[in-house]
Amino acid sequence: MAKKPILVVMAAGMGSRYGGLKQIDPVGPSGEAIIDYSLYDARRAGFETVVFIIKHEIEDAFKEAVGARAQRAGLEVRYAYQQLDKLPEGFPVPEGRVKPWGTAHAILVAEEAIGDAPFAVINADDYYGPQGFRLIYDYLSTHADGDRYAWSMVGFLLGNTVSANGSVSRGVCVTDANSNLVSVTERTCIEPYDGGIHFTEDGGTTWTDLPADTVVSMNLWGFTPGYIAEAKAGFAAFLKENLPVNPLKCEYYLPSVVTASLQRKEADVHVLTSADKWYGITYREDKPDLVAALQKMSADGLYPTDKLF
Repeated sequence: MAKKPILVVMAAGMGSRYGGLKQIDPVGPSGEAIIDYSLYDARRAGFETVVFIIKHEIEDAFKEAVGARAQRAGLEVRYAYQQLDKLPEGFPVPEGRVKPWGTAHAILVAEEAIGDAPFAVINADDYYGPQGFRLIYDYLSTHADGDRYAWSMVGFLLGNTVSANGSVSRGVCVTDANSNLVSVTERTCIEPYDGGIHFTEDGGTTWTDLPADTVVSMNLWGFTPGYIAEAKAGFAAFLKENLPVNPLKCEYYLPSVVTASLQRKEADVHVLTSADKWYGITYREDKPDLVAALQKMSADGLYPTDKLF
């Protein structure tokens, strides 16, 4: 019998953003944080286990502030710790390095907690909406590796992800006729304007339009255990190449492992498109929009009007 999919939450950076986590930003009508909505939507979609990737420094505060809520949501909770010294043999931590090693490294430290189950990956501080969790859970539950890895990604429509308060960066997806991912191109400085949405690569001298229905990646991925094997296989080579030139800041990113596997024709990444609006707090002014939206979703019956759990 196939293993049930697990939810993996990238939360190692939360301590620095939330001052030790004692006051996780309330955005919901009853003081819920963004992560609470992800846990609620994931549980509703069928996920029963969550793995939080955190740092040891925030462990107690995190377990108290977030872990306890996940348990109340009916989820089995596991933890993994993204520490600087979790490196392949023969690679010491560069002197003065404080930055974590990136999102692919975060998955590597969670290997034991994930085990041999398929898993979805999300950011702790993004609101994805219910549809994305349903799509990824259903896909992971019904697809196994064949000749190639059967991976997936939930794409969002660009118009549902931009901020009215400033420019954003987005991974613009190109897919083939079967909705499989061909490439993701990072575009920075994307902004809405009166006539649509556009981006600039030269500081605003010239602008290029992007249609509102362009599919973009918001880092909601679905993987088989093969992802961990591929990330592990590439990590030492990444360090060998990058440590000499950028020892304090180089990062091993999750999408780079995907891209390498696509280029080697080892994986298919099926793009599932969600029509839900994505929310994040890129700018301080984004928060009131999210608060108002969640208030309306509760009033419309998408979420309980009292506490989520």
